[in-house]
Amino acid sequence: MYKFWAFGLYLLGVSFAQGQEFRIRGSVKDATTAAGIPEVRVQLNGTSIETTTDASGSFELTGELPAGDYNLNFSASGYLSLQLPVALNPGSSIELDYIPLEIDLAEANQNLTLISLSDLQLNNEEQRDDILSPLLSATNDAFGNAAAFDFSSTFFRPRGIDSQYSSVLINGIKLNKLSTGRPQWSNWGGLNDVMRNREFTPGIAPGDYSFGGPAGTLHFDMNATALGRGGRISYAQANRSYTGRIMASYNSGLSQNGWAYSILASRRFGNEGYIEGTLYDANSLFTAVEKQLSEKHSLNLTAIYTPNRRGRSTALTQEVLDLKGNQYNPNWGYQDGKLRNARLREIDEPLVILSHHWKFSSRNTLTTSVAYQWGKTSNSRIDNTGSTLVKTEDGTETFLGGARNPAPNYYQNLPGYFLRFPNPTAANYQNAYLAREAFVGDGQLDWGALYHANRVASETGLNAVYAIQNDVNQDQMLQIASILNTDLSQKLKLTARLSATRLKSENYAELDDLLGGSVWLDIDSFAEDDATTGGDLAQSDLQNRNRLVQEGDRYKYNYRILASELQAFVQLQATLKRIDAYAAIELQQTRYQREGLYENGYYPGKRSLGKSDAVDFSTPSAKGGLTYKFSGKHFALLNAGLLTQPLPYATVFTNARQNNDILDEPSAEQITNLDLSYIYRSPSLKLRLTGYLVDFKQGSELSFFYTGSLQSPQIEQGNALVQEITSGINRRNLGAEFGVEFKALPTLTFKAVAAYGNYQYTSDPQVYYTTTLAQQPIVFGDGNVKLKNYHVAGGPEQAYQLGFDYRDPDFWWLGASFNRFAQAYIDVSYLRRSGAFSTDFDGLPFNDYDPAQARVLLQQEKIPPYNLVNLVGGKSWRVKDYTIGFFGLVNNLLNTSYKTGGFEDSRVGDYRSLLEESNRELPLFGNRYFTGYGTTFYVNVYVRF
Repeated sequence: MYKFWAFGLYLLGVSFAQGQEFRIRGSVKDATTAAGIPEVRVQLNGTSIETTTDASGSFELTGELPAGDYNLNFSASGYLSLQLPVALNPGSSIELDYIPLEIDLAEANQNLTLISLSDLQLNNEEQRDDILSPLLSATNDAFGNAAAFDFSSTFFRPRGIDSQYSSVLINGIKLNKLSTGRPQWSNWGGLNDVMRNREFTPGIAPGDYSFGGPAGTLHFDMNATALGRGGRISYAQANRSYTGRIMASYNSGLSQNGWAYSILASRRFGNEGYIEGTLYDANSLFTAVEKQLSEKHSLNLTAIYTPNRRGRSTALTQEVLDLKGNQYNPNWGYQDGKLRNARLREIDEPLVILSHHWKFSSRNTLTTSVAYQWGKTSNSRIDNTGSTLVKTEDGTETFLGGARNPAPNYYQNLPGYFLRFPNPTAANYQNAYLAREAFVGDGQLDWGALYHANRVASETGLNAVYAIQNDVNQDQMLQIASILNTDLSQKLKLTARLSATRLKSENYAELDDLLGGSVWLDIDSFAEDDATTGGDLAQSDLQNRNRLVQEGDRYKYNYRILASELQAFVQLQATLKRIDAYAAIELQQTRYQREGLYENGYYPGKRSLGKSDAVDFSTPSAKGGLTYKFSGKHFALLNAGLLTQPLPYATVFTNARQNNDILDEPSAEQITNLDLSYIYRSPSLKLRLTGYLVDFKQGSELSFFYTGSLQSPQIEQGNALVQEITSGINRRNLGAEFGVEFKALPTLTFKAVAAYGNYQYTSDPQVYYTTTLAQQPIVFGDGNVKLKNYHVAGGPEQAYQLGFDYRDPDFWWLGASFNRFAQAYIDVSYLRRSGAFSTDFDGLPFNDYDPAQARVLLQQEKIPPYNLVNLVGGKSWRVKDYTIGFFGLVNNLLNTSYKTGGFEDSRVGDYRSLLEESNRELPLFGNRYFTGYGTTFYVNVYVRF
């Protein structure tokens, strides 16, 4: 077949008969079976000229075009796309006897594992969706496919890089959120059938759509003419995040009158997935309409609407995991016999993109897109701080109320709480046993108790003490972007992009459900008011003192973020005989401003009400690289970049819910990116070896938590809800990637993959703490966090795979892989490594502080290595004009129990408390862990037409 392939390529340069029209004829075959493939879309890129193959796989293209170089594109559902260069002259005729397409196992794998993209991470309370960007970006590279499919369930991050350092675009529009810098994958969940036309640029390699970042660039072409003609109906069952999915799509292709359209509708559902109580309710709608106005101009309108609602889980301590297992979720309970989760995440953000494509010559294209996205994201939780205003005879205000934390895994409900003291008594053991039996026997939310408490309060004239609060983010985003691609010559290509984004984001708490109560008093029940404050500290809004709110009202906090972003990017690529080279620069201007709509009692006046000072970032970046071609099989690639990236606004404003305070001296993060690769490609062997260095400097982080170890004279017993502001964070990611595929037979391919990394902090950053209980920021000791040489948490640093893919000529296939993961670390507590750890309340060091013991207590926990075995396979049949098939996946075949990550609990952050914790058999505030799924399956049945 390779001789036929070489012969076919040779024929591309051969011209025969003279005339006014060109003609291209050919036959498209299955690379494994040599059988003709019907319904293959054949298109001359950048033109309206296209056709589809007949039942035998044959096609013919005719038309009139200016002389020049074009790309002939072949695409069919279930196969890898193929692009061939053709040189057209007036009257030319080209014959292509054999055009082989390979089965796209990645397409099947994408359908199987796409459910992990926006579900596994979003189910977690701590929003672990921040760590996976590569799941939609699989390539023909063995390492890329392994990272996208088999490694994804372990929170593995290629090169240890967070998705905020990636770029995700649809039709030229960048969709990373300005709040976090990360893409919100749920905004296009359930659109599998129209997301196959994608281009992934790894790392900072040159791309056609944006400058990119260390985690790469992913661009989806969702124009109607870019989607292969035909339809597809499928149904899937699984036991991961959702239990069922139905999807239907149809793409018309380009009609003779220049119109094309695409539609898709899907629904994903499930009362609970692998994790208990994680309901799934998601609908997805997509439509694209394109009109070819002329040979040079076309307009496309794309609309996406994917409302979804999911129940969330949370990280668990080892004590809870030992008692309830890795499927346990404390966020749900039964209400009137129906399962109800207190922590729901709802996303409802439609997106509309209007694009104009202008091909003003055979070598030049300009695409301009305008996008508008609006809607909201909300996260619910139980509010147990309800209070009632009481006035004494002298007019003094006091507030009565508040209730115990109703979470079933609250530490006072667990056996360890009753064994917290040294030398437990018989009574302690008895209470611990009773707590264990109650937790193992039930351990879920008691909705009835919450309604009962509110009913009793109402009957006695008091306000509700329990309610469901929604934390709402309501955005309006407008973006315009133009992308120019021009061939300056046969050897030089210029790419440029100019974009402007404007965002108005409203953020507020919404009273969602009073749980049978009568009304809610909008105050902070933890405020320590006295006669001098007159109840002012407790007020969420001094403009509306002691406001009573009902369901649907805003309360607690209410503010806007106004943000804008301007980006300009230019890239030049040169293609020479032995060397391909590129250079690119990007200039970005970013501005943030907060506008407070409530005057908070702790921060009166302009400190919380009205507009804050504006924060501006000017961030230039540059990159360059080259590819040296030793031969047609051997290549060496080098990429190098100096990048600066603005902080997301969720980090810039240190307590946006309550005030206008800004991070001290906010500065952009500086990134040095260097990677070197060797690539070998032959018909039977594909190999890539890459070494990389990514150096991050001047990073910043913002964390919120409750602690009992804020060792300051201003804080009683160290108990406070704090904001932890860390800046000057330096870290280095160093490692290597290896991937090889060997085609032992035309039907059998073996693969091996390895990732080896070392991700560490390289400096001791600065940290300070703010809280409503202190007027000024709190700094301990020299203000540093002793982080140098600790590992940066975020999935395993080492991952290995051995596997195979078998493709039978009778259209069935099977794949299996053995995967090993190691060197994953728990995220460390900064508080424990600040001056607060060794400082007593008087500001002096603990008199019993033992440095050797402290080193033991502060040792970073490493997660044990683990192995996972995955199977994937499928079969298809051709019945007249239809293709019927199925494919399925079994993940973690051996049902291995493993942890994917976790973090230290900063509630305990000082030496004495941590030493006391370490001496307990069952720590009260032990490390919290994320766990992987056990054995899961996914089966999909489909019909293509």
